Amino acid sequence: MALNLTEKECAPGGDAGRGSWGSSFGFIMAAAGSAVGLGNIWGFPMQVGKGGGAVFVLLYLVCVVFVCFPILVAELALGRASARDPIGAFQVTRPGTPWWLAGALGVTAGVGILSFYSVIAGWTLAYVWYSFTGAAGQNPGAFFVAFVADGGKNVLLSFGVLVITAAIILGGVRQGIEKAAKVMMPALFLLLVLLGVRALFLPGAAEGLAYYLKPDFSEIANISVLNAALGQAFFSLSLGMGAMITYGSYLSKKTNGVKSAGWVAGLDTCVALLAGFVIFPAGFSIVGFNPAEGGPGLIFAVLPSLFAAMPGGALFGVAFFVLLSLAALTSAISLLEVPTAALVDRGWCRRKAVLLMAGLVALMAVPSVLSQGAVSWLTKVPGTGMDFLSLMATVWNNWALPIGGLLISVFVGWVWGADKAVAELQAEGNSFPGARLWVFLIRYVSPLAILFVIIMTARGMYAG
Repeated sequence: MALNLTEKECAPGGDAGRGSWGSSFGFIMAAAGSAVGLGNIWGFPMQVGKGGGAVFVLLYLVCVVFVCFPILVAELALGRASARDPIGAFQVTRPGTPWWLAGALGVTAGVGILSFYSVIAGWTLAYVWYSFTGAAGQNPGAFFVAFVADGGKNVLLSFGVLVITAAIILGGVRQGIEKAAKVMMPALFLLLVLLGVRALFLPGAAEGLAYYLKPDFSEIANISVLNAALGQAFFSLSLGMGAMITYGSYLSKKTNGVKSAGWVAGLDTCVALLAGFVIFPAGFSIVGFNPAEGGPGLIFAVLPSLFAAMPGGALFGVAFFVLLSLAALTSAISLLEVPTAALVDRGWCRRKAVLLMAGLVALMAVPSVLSQGAVSWLTKVPGTGMDFLSLMATVWNNWALPIGGLLISVFVGWVWGADKAVAELQAEGNSFPGARLWVFLIRYVSPLAILFVIIMTARGMYAG
């Protein structure tokens, strides 16, 4: 009975249950929003800097097309065929087997990632104000250290991110997630293009573009660069955590799943590439800029000094951190929707499911907040050499996601059956050009590539 609940039937007062997308455009915007996140804006440029510039971009594009896109298609097919959450998807397509644990890993990963992701998203919200007032521009490095050490303020900021995210999801699939994505994603693209155009006129922009666009082919045989490109492509598309299975479960049979997946992968890649046109021209305007530096060090401790010094820098800085906030929120929505869908498919009303999961994530976020300076034993977790936030990122991003992606590619390619996935994607007369190539990629190329990432990650930890 729970599986047939409509958004209105779930509970009085508009409490929304399992729903569906109102349009293909809405699904593409929501799924692209799930894929587009902070990793596109700061992770991709950082990896480009470490990987020798444009040669990393070339490897990244190859990995997106031949490794990650097949898994994205597989997740959408599995979700739409089962019309269930990640756990239920495996139970429906392969009942009576322990494969449901692969779905449970994805649901758990969504909760774990959101617990530290909401902390960083809170930083982006705060820096919209700090950029407007210029508070972070005088001594940005020292300001950022003091800011993240303020546990009380950052707990409230991370809670604020979760409140906004929960409020959107409470509206349901169509009136909440889809409606928000239709506004947020076009706004994100517009801001990114405007910032890119402005960055091209900064002093040093030409040098930054040359670094970004001129490949250093001596790095193309570097295994670590290939591993980084594959890992970045995989994480950027939100694979392995059940988000695309969940979003696929709301997809109509009449929608061309392969075409939609192409749009999602294309938009996500465009955002990453456009981010490079902002970061590198802007970065090379700063004396002593290190193109291999990324993450919080670049975004919160380096760029604010540029914003403070450039004409109209306050407006540029505000727009940049609004862009980051939008990217963070679109991903946070999918991260919270995954465990919410798991509860809704087990008879919970959406309102109760959202409130429970948001509250759980909020509690889990507190140690990550405090690990940035307020509590000594969290700033360096014994036996790891990492603070708690970094440890959570390593556990979920570096291990849970690739393992989940490996299990999904093996399941769809060999257990459920690639032929069944193809049949699902060709339902209602939809075309699937290159179906035979996709079968080969999902069975052999994708799982072997992900296994390569896992082995390289383990090797790196052992060597470290």
